Amino acid sequence: MKQNKWALILGGSSGLGWATAQKLSAKDFNLIVLHRDRRADMAEIESNFERLRESDVMIVSRNMDILNPSKKEAFLSEVKTILGDDKISVLVHSIAKGNLKSMYDKDSKEVLSAQDFALTIEAMATSAYDWTQTLFQNELFSEDVRVIAFTSEGSSRPWPGYGAVSAAKAALEAMVRSMALEFAPIGIKVNCIQAGVVDTRSFRMIPNHEHLKKQALKRNPNQQLTQASDVADVVYLLTTEEAKWITGTVIKVDGGESLR
Repeated sequence: MKQNKWALILGGSSGLGWATAQKLSAKDFNLIVLHRDRRADMAEIESNFERLRESDVMIVSRNMDILNPSKKEAFLSEVKTILGDDKISVLVHSIAKGNLKSMYDKDSKEVLSAQDFALTIEAMATSAYDWTQTLFQNELFSEDVRVIAFTSEGSSRPWPGYGAVSAAKAALEAMVRSMALEFAPIGIKVNCIQAGVVDTRSFRMIPNHEHLKKQALKRNPNQQLTQASDVADVVYLLTTEEAKWITGTVIKVDGGESLR
């Protein structure tokens, strides 16, 4: 059982988080994966994690509300027991919890509220800082830490129904820059990956996602969509010794989709 490299993935049961779990486990990382899913989906999710355990790595998965302070506090005690003398060297933030209401809809009163913005920004942006700070304060980080979060082109390009998530992604990118600057003295590197359009469960919840998908295929010079595994490959690259001088940046992983 390999017990020297540990990664914590927030939101790792599907999409980019799950692809990252597969990649890192294949590269001998032990994983702690936190996710929030319906009970009806748990049999399939647990089966997926069992397959990863066949790689002779330790996989700890918990279905919990990552944003609940009391549950997080209780889980931290468990993490200390799990790790023993080991430390976490990689934190991946892949929480996809956002409100997809429109700002204006002539046929409905269900439009974005200030609370919708606040909840979305907390889940998809500030929680990345909160977990980083919490792990540091609890002395659970190694001396060389890589924090990696996922953003999208929607942080700067408006899409109907994406306003709250767009604001969260823009906030996340700004936060990553500040975290990289202020955490540098203690060996924490922080980066964002801007993925191209990936056909995940979260993407399919975006209003008019089929139109976005068609436009992405037209714009991409490779004429194909980004795959979750493409993004996971770059997550792994950012964990390597060779990437230790990369911090505070947004790295595009989109096959050139954002060029036009």
